[in-house]
Amino acid sequence: MVTSSIRSIASRARMPLRSAVRSVRRVDPAHGTDPGIESGESVQRILFVNQYYWPDHASTAQHLTDLAESMAAEGHECHVLCGLGQYKTGVAQRPTYEVHNGVHIHRVRVSGFGRRTTLHRMCDYLSYYVQALRAAVLMKRFDVVITLTTPPLIGLIGTILRWCRGSRQIFWSMDLHPDASQALGLMKRTHPLVRLLSGLSDMIYRQADRVVVLGPYMADRILAKGVRPERVREVPVWSRKEEIFPRERQGHPLREQLGLTDKFVVMYSGNLGLAHQFDEVIAAAEALKNRDEIVFLFVGDGPRLKEVKAAAEARSLANVRFMDYFPRESLHLSLSVADVHLITMRDCMTGIVVPGKLYGAMASGRPTLFVGPSHCESADAIRDSECGSTIPSGRADLLIAAIERLANEHETVAELGRNGRRAFLRNFERRFCCELWVDVLRDLVGSPRTGTVPAPAPARIGERALPGFEAAA
Repeated sequence: MVTSSIRSIASRARMPLRSAVRSVRRVDPAHGTDPGIESGESVQRILFVNQYYWPDHASTAQHLTDLAESMAAEGHECHVLCGLGQYKTGVAQRPTYEVHNGVHIHRVRVSGFGRRTTLHRMCDYLSYYVQALRAAVLMKRFDVVITLTTPPLIGLIGTILRWCRGSRQIFWSMDLHPDASQALGLMKRTHPLVRLLSGLSDMIYRQADRVVVLGPYMADRILAKGVRPERVREVPVWSRKEEIFPRERQGHPLREQLGLTDKFVVMYSGNLGLAHQFDEVIAAAEALKNRDEIVFLFVGDGPRLKEVKAAAEARSLANVRFMDYFPRESLHLSLSVADVHLITMRDCMTGIVVPGKLYGAMASGRPTLFVGPSHCESADAIRDSECGSTIPSGRADLLIAAIERLANEHETVAELGRNGRRAFLRNFERRFCCELWVDVLRDLVGSPRTGTVPAPAPARIGERALPGFEAAA
C-alpha cells in the first residue's frame, strides 16, 4: 500500500517536476543546471543526500566527504545536498552553495534546535527532509543518487528520483531506522505509526538498485527485509592513514598539555549515544579510582553525556575527565593520547549500528577494549586483528581486569597496537574502502566516460569556498 501510494504521487508529479527542472536550468547555475553540461556526455552525475557534510564533525559527514571527494577524483561530477545547520550547535554556518575539493555542495536551511532532546532532533530532521526533497526535485537529473540514513527515511528522496527521473539509487545504510528505536524500546513495533514507518523503510531498501552495508551482521538484517542478495554490497567505514597515525607516548605534546604524561589513559572518543552503554565503564572507573596512574578520558558529546557526567560526579570519580571534540586535523594527536581505547555497544544493536570509532583506534596504533555483543562487526574485527579484547555486556569485572593487565604490561599494549595498525592499513583505510565503493558504482553504471570534468559552477555573490577540514571526529 505504501509503495503504490508513493508511486501514484510520483506519477502525478513527473510532468510538473520536469517542467520545473527546465525552468531552473535557465536561471540557477548553483543547481548544476548549466545547459552545456548534459548527463552522460562526459561523466556520471552523482547526487549524495545526507543532512551532514563537511565541515560538520558527524561521522556520516566525514565519511561522505571522503567518498564524494574520492568519486570526484575518479572523474565523476559530484553534488551533495545537505543541511545548512551544523551537527554541533554554536558553529558558524557555511554558504548555501560552494565547491570544495571538486564537490558541489548545496545546503538547504534547517531548523537549529540541535540534538539536546529527541523532539529537537526530530524537528531538525523534518525541516531538512522537506527542504531537501524540494531542492532535489528541482535539480537537473542525476545518473546516480546515493542516500545515507540521516535523517531516517531520507532514502525516500532517492526512491522518488529513481521513479520520476530514472536515476539509479544506492542506499548507504550507515545504521537502521526505525529498527534502532524499536530495539531500544523507544517505539512499540505494534503501534500503527511505527508499522507504517517500518514498512516505508523496508520498501526503500527493497527499491534501491544497490544497498551498501557496513558488515555481515547488518547485511543479515537487510536481507531479512526482503532485499535481493545480489543488490547488497559490504563496504566498511574507514579512517585516513595520513590523518590518524601512531605517536610515541614519550614527548607526546598533547599528553603533556593535558597533564597526562605519566598516566595510563583509557579513552572513549566519539558520540555518547543511545546505542552505547556505560555502566561497565563507570563501574571500572570506580573500582580503579585509587590507582592514581589510571585516567578515564571521555572525548566527544552526545545524548548520554550528561548522564555519564552525573554518574561520575555522584561517585566522586576524580579519575574521570571529559573533553569536547578535537578538530579533525588533530586526530593523530588526540587519539594517540590514549593507551587503550574503549568502545561500547548494546547487545540489541547488533547489525543495526557499527561503531566507526574502532577504525580510528586501530589507525592510532592503540589497542581496543570492546564491551558489547560477542559476535558483531566490531567484536569480529578485534578478534581477527588481535588488537584488543572483547568483553560481554554486564561484565565490569572483566573490563577491570583487562585494564589492569594492560596498565601493567606495556609491551603487550605496544604489540596489540601494532596489530591494529597493520589490520587497519589492510582492511579499513580510506583508499581501500573508497576503491570498493568505486567498484560498486562501476558495477551499477559503468566507468565515467572519457572527457573533461565540467568546471565548478560559480558561487553566488558573497559566497566562496574555504579550503581545509575544520571538523572533529
